Amino acid sequence: MKKSLLAVTIMAGLVTAGCEKQEATAPDAPPAPAAKEVSNIPPLDENNIVSLAIASKDHTTLVAAIKAADYVTSVAASGPLTVFAPTNAAFDKLPEGTVDDLLKPENVGQLRKILQYHVTTSALAADSFTDGQSLSMASGKKATMHVKDGKVSINDASIIASAPASNGMLHIVDVVLLPPES
Repeated sequence: MKKSLLAVTIMAGLVTAGCEKQEATAPDAPPAPAAKEVSNIPPLDENNIVSLAIASKDHTTLVAAIKAADYVTSVAASGPLTVFAPTNAAFDKLPEGTVDDLLKPENVGQLRKILQYHVTTSALAADSFTDGQSLSMASGKKATMHVKDGKVSINDASIIASAPASNGMLHIVDVVLLPPES
């Protein structure tokens, strides 16, 4: 039960990156790789993190990752969650072939760890973060918040937009967060 909640929390963060109307679309970006189809998705609250991500054209890669990790139902949980959702352009910054490899069924464990590193419990607004603040992510690893000149980032990823969701808070980020090795 605890693992399921953790996985849901992480996926929710990734999926919700596109809730804000502020768009972060890369020009002429190739379409996101297809993930396995998820059948029997329950009706979702339209303001839920997952629904917001699905509705965003800038988060199709994140949605594909959430589907491939089988986290759709989990991320739609009641929360509260804070999700740091990378845009398609953020995924494009990864080495070529990385996303395709992560979406393969044999790599679902690694994909889940990465998605979990994008989620933390509680709904945390951007103005609540302090410079040097450490967050415990759903993966069990820590991430560090940075605040400078009114700009907020987590590790090396800038928060480019934020939006409340019915089950938490979404922060759209410009870099995919990779969990530390140790």
